[in-house]
Amino acid sequence: MDNTNKQYSISKYVSMIHRFGQIYFDEQFKQYNIGSGQYIFLFHLLFEKDGVRQEDLSNALNIDKGTTARAVKKLEVAGYVTRKIDENDYRVNRVYVTEKAMTIKKDLQKIIRGWTNIIEKGFTKEEKQLNKQFIERMADNVFVYRNGDDSHR
Repeated sequence: MDNTNKQYSISKYVSMIHRFGQIYFDEQFKQYNIGSGQYIFLFHLLFEKDGVRQEDLSNALNIDKGTTARAVKKLEVAGYVTRKIDENDYRVNRVYVTEKAMTIKKDLQKIIRGWTNIIEKGFTKEEKQLNKQFIERMADNVFVYRNGDDSHR
């Protein structure tokens, strides 16, 4: 197999995992009125850091500000987050989870774990760890590329 086919193969499978993951999350989160495009923001606020600046939320997830604003707005309309003006800087919005979000925290965790179990089925503990390391390295490569390093071309 030449390198072109190998690269296509990686892209093909990453794309397939992503598409089926979006379908899975849309189905699982439908009962909570959360789309596959919003759960990652809510998950970050619930499990990483609540009360962050909206801009920091974008940066932490490597997602553009416009997409973040739309996702946060949808979560706000659904009652899962609130946006409050920062007391020290009136130009800054901070995003906080609501009590409603706290009531579904364990459900969200179970859904995420369910998808992880699906994609890791049949892997040994060592293989799971290697997969995680490889995927993180791929993500790091993409991050470096997107931030101006053209040496990958």
